[in-house]
Amino acid sequence: MQTILGANGAIANNLVKALPAYTDNIRLVSRHPQRVSSATEVIAADLLDAVQTDQAVAGSDIVYLTAGLPYNIKVWREQWPALMTNVIDACKRHGAKLVFFSNVYPYGNVQGWMTEETPFNPVSKKGEVRAKIEEHLLEEVRKGNVQAMIVRGADFYGPATPLSFLTMMLFENYAKKKSAQWLMRDDVRHSFTYTPDAGNAMALLGNTPHAYNQVWHAPTDRNALTGKEFIALTAKAYGVKPDYLVLKKWMVRLGGLMDGNIREVVEMLYQNNADYLFDSSKFEKAFGVAPTSYEEGVAETARAYKPSFPSAQ
Repeated sequence: MQTILGANGAIANNLVKALPAYTDNIRLVSRHPQRVSSATEVIAADLLDAVQTDQAVAGSDIVYLTAGLPYNIKVWREQWPALMTNVIDACKRHGAKLVFFSNVYPYGNVQGWMTEETPFNPVSKKGEVRAKIEEHLLEEVRKGNVQAMIVRGADFYGPATPLSFLTMMLFENYAKKKSAQWLMRDDVRHSFTYTPDAGNAMALLGNTPHAYNQVWHAPTDRNALTGKEFIALTAKAYGVKPDYLVLKKWMVRLGGLMDGNIREVVEMLYQNNADYLFDSSKFEKAFGVAPTSYEEGVAETARAYKPSFPSAQ
């Protein structure tokens, strides 16, 4: 039994597509899970409840934690530590291996390439929370209490990835023949992880015994593009002019006065103000798997957000 905690999100949906290559027993768990064809069990559970989490994990050999929480620092501080504790305790009790999908927030503002060896140095409140829960998990691993790994991705893009800022600011706008938007600077390089690659990588890593008790970066095209280059590639896929507006920090702050979700983004803008370079060579060398190129990923994503989009030329 392989169980996905936090089912039906962008990463979980790609993971559940990849898992049938390794198992016939797939359990989906979330507060309001939606059944998919490859799943054999669907369980509604609140991961903030220790008893419900324990029941959701029971009988699992491998557990994938892909859950998300509302993008609010108060919620994160209150709920992420409790959620992680519940999941770790349940995996320990039932002897399940744990695969946690995370982001780069704990690294902070890195000069150069981010690798699995990059030390934690969070410069944001959300980064501090993520570092805390990851340190908790890594300490349990060091003590031999649980077999686990952290699989990390860069910012996302891809089909059926509605919460990606690229989806909201770029793909959806060009699909509607509107001008696009970009954050902070269009002249610095920024790595993006293609969500189908992340799902496939999680399934492969989770079913590779010697991959545990390590940190892995999900496969991500090393040919990181500048904002201007990424926009041009996307505009070409849609057959539109690469019209766009670069949103400066003061503009985002102004938007945050009226929208709490936008306000929560402000502290993370450091990620868009300098090169953001994500290295996945460890995974690529270990498994001989190349990441999807930006050219292919952008074309597939454009097709997804414009059903009538013709084949790429």
